[in-house]
Amino acid sequence: MTILPLSRRRVAIAALAVVVVAGLGTFGAIRVDASSPAAPTIVPEVDVATVVQKTITDWQSYSGRLEAVEKVDVRSQVPGTIVSVNFRDGALVKKGDTLFVIDPRPYAAEVDRAEAQLAAAQARTGYTQSDWERAQRLIADNAIAKRDYDEKQNAAREASANLKAAQAALETARINLGYTKIVAPVAGRVSRAEITVGNVVSAGASSTPLTTLVSVSPIYASFDADEQTYLQYLSRAKDGSKVPVELGLADESGYSRTGTIESVDNRLDTSSGTIRVRARFDNEDGALIPGLYARVKVGGSAPHAALLIDDAAVGTDQDKKFVLVVDQSNHVVYREVAVGDMQGNLRVVKGGLKATDRIVVNGIQRVRPGDPVRAHMVPMTADQDPDSTPLAQTQPQTPAQAKSPAPAPQQTPPQTATQTQSRTKAAVKNS
Repeated sequence: MTILPLSRRRVAIAALAVVVVAGLGTFGAIRVDASSPAAPTIVPEVDVATVVQKTITDWQSYSGRLEAVEKVDVRSQVPGTIVSVNFRDGALVKKGDTLFVIDPRPYAAEVDRAEAQLAAAQARTGYTQSDWERAQRLIADNAIAKRDYDEKQNAAREASANLKAAQAALETARINLGYTKIVAPVAGRVSRAEITVGNVVSAGASSTPLTTLVSVSPIYASFDADEQTYLQYLSRAKDGSKVPVELGLADESGYSRTGTIESVDNRLDTSSGTIRVRARFDNEDGALIPGLYARVKVGGSAPHAALLIDDAAVGTDQDKKFVLVVDQSNHVVYREVAVGDMQGNLRVVKGGLKATDRIVVNGIQRVRPGDPVRAHMVPMTADQDPDSTPLAQTQPQTPAQAKSPAPAPQQTPPQTATQTQSRTKAAVKNS
């Protein structure tokens, strides 16, 4: 009877000891956590560049197609059989070079026949003219009837008309004989022969073209300009003023050729709000051919000062454009900007920046407005300073690495309440 109360008393004391030790363990864990040093904050590094300020000329860019100044569909003007093709497909030819030869024998025979008819007409004209002159002397003496005189006069006039007809027939026969040699009407590059030797060709505008011929230099670039560009720049071209244009091809990043506006159409297309414009470019090397896609840039404004930045530094926020500016305290600032056209590799900024501003050009994804940064100065574009090396190449760092804190020093984990209770129960049991 005295053993049971004693056992309960021991159990109660052991439980109380467990609670006290657990509280002390939790308090110690809290003190250990509170006393551990905080992880150092890593400041992200970014490349920044100063806004470029220089004098520029405004340009407007358009898309168009190249067109030959002269384009000819070569057709035969007389029917016949082709006996010779005197060019290679795609060759350059000069004006007057023989391209095709049609069998000339029927036309040479026609010339001979016309010459014979002309000779007969000349003989007839000589005879009737002398007969009429004789009748004129006789009529003065009333030695010939008036009727006979009129007949001789009419015969002379008719013979003279027949002579002119014979001369015209001979000229036509000679022209047709000349048409048997089909020559290049302009200098340029010839296409392939659509009809070859031995084939019979017909004549006229409805006949099949034998080949096509286009001039090489100069060459046109035709494009449609909007109404604003016409009013600001192109309207001066009608007054004889030279409006500069530049041309770039589909495989070029820039504009390799310069030219001038050749002509502007006489009306604006009301359905599209554009006007047809034709620019003229030299093509001495023959690299430009009709039909190629052309990028045309039209200039016309007076030179003026402008601010330029790297186009890759411009971000889009719904319908707004923005850049990240690094202030004097090296903190990132959100700055909304109004951008213009491209000038080479740089984008024109119409508003929102100053010439002394520094903007983030590399590492934009690592920072947010208000973040402190370590700014590394670089040129606005790589071609400004070939010796400079961007930060991204010298110190690569991913956004995750930039934001992740440094690992805390390893510490011995504090004892939990469960571990303390286990040790206490073991001590009581042993006792």
